[in-house]
Amino acid sequence: MFKKDWWKYLSGILLLYAIIAGFIVGIPDTMIHETMRNLFYHVGMWFGMFSMLITGFIYSLRYLRKFSEVEDLVAVEAVNVGLMFGFLGIFTGMIWANFTWGTPWVKDPKLNGAAVGLFIYLAYMILRGSIDDVHKRAKVSAVYNIFAFFLWIVFVLILPRISGESIHPGKDSPPVLPMHLEASMRPVFYPAMIGWILLGFWIMNIRVRIRKLRLRMEE
Repeated sequence: MFKKDWWKYLSGILLLYAIIAGFIVGIPDTMIHETMRNLFYHVGMWFGMFSMLITGFIYSLRYLRKFSEVEDLVAVEAVNVGLMFGFLGIFTGMIWANFTWGTPWVKDPKLNGAAVGLFIYLAYMILRGSIDDVHKRAKVSAVYNIFAFFLWIVFVLILPRISGESIHPGKDSPPVLPMHLEASMRPVFYPAMIGWILLGFWIMNIRVRIRKLRLRMEE
């Protein structure tokens, strides 16, 4: 059992370490002061979202190649978990913004792009719920999910970089590379990112198994 589920235990260990070490690790003296500790959690949730949306994209492509129901189940649950991480990322970002900028939300291309990206994927879930035929729903939602992924890249990664000034970190260079972090933060930041990503796959795996059980009970 341990050999099969080692990555789940690793996820728990890394996140527990990130939670504890994240509150005691030395933080550089910057204008945002102690709120910089949110980097271990807010950014980690976005990493989890990225990994899930990429997984959903890949499995939608695989569904259109194989038309396997399992591929569709993985795709939709990956998007579900990605949305969960996305909204948690928005929420933790709003808390951070309130301390940093004095308001939970500002008119900023990065923030607005993230919000639009999440709404695009919410439309994916609404689309799935509006189609009764199982096979038609899987095909249509797979195609939409592929286009949604590219639109998400445009609104979240491309447009904010070309739309002008942004007060959000990372416009000109990614702030999560080793050279952009203080040495004291790196031993916490990267394990935290891995932990959040593994947690996303863990939750997705559980949700897929639940869906499979429901399908068997309906047969």
